[in-house]
Amino acid sequence: MINLDEQQNIFMRIAEKLPKRIEVYAIGGTAMMFLGLKDKTLDVDIVFLNATDRKIFKDTAKLLDFEDTSAEIVYGKRDNAPEMVKISDVRLDLFLFKIISSYFSTGMQKRAMQTHDFIGKLIIRIASPSDILVMKSATARQKDDEDIISIIKENKANWEIIVKESEEQVMLGNESAVLSLGTRFERLKNEKKVEIPKEVLDKLWKILKKQTGKNKLKSL
Repeated sequence: MINLDEQQNIFMRIAEKLPKRIEVYAIGGTAMMFLGLKDKTLDVDIVFLNATDRKIFKDTAKLLDFEDTSAEIVYGKRDNAPEMVKISDVRLDLFLFKIISSYFSTGMQKRAMQTHDFIGKLIIRIASPSDILVMKSATARQKDDEDIISIIKENKANWEIIVKESEEQVMLGNESAVLSLGTRFERLKNEKKVEIPKEVLDKLWKILKKQTGKNKLKSL
């Protein structure tokens, strides 16, 4: 586990050795700590928009004795798994535009309004709580349930953005986005008594019905 101060220290140390200015996006627990929604996280999740910057960041981390580690143990055999480096019990998960099944869309990039500047060399933009929720809905992990519930309970869920982004994910190629989000919400509402507006679920199922209809037409 890593806390916010430890995370800040890692970013500063990497920034001090970067050969050029790099801009990245923080997602998952990393972003939630910056947003004050979480005290600790298991790993540091970062999204890059180009492979060159990811390589530079990774090579710089290795100068600080981070070492390569296999993503397959955590994520299985996936083409879009992150590259990973680790030192002691601190792991950096370095994604490239796609986070497992979720795409880091243009909308997500624009909504990453909070920014942290490490000596002008490492600029970290923080994903919005609503977008974090959408990305976490794509997994089946218990800890993601807890994070989703935390975002909702802290009134950080913008339902309009969440519904719109799930639809955008489908358009980008993540065809399970709406189904994953809808079923996650239904389960959390039924099992955990999480307050999720009925109109949100109705909109998601309406979108899914429309999506299913289009897929049927494609198969004809």
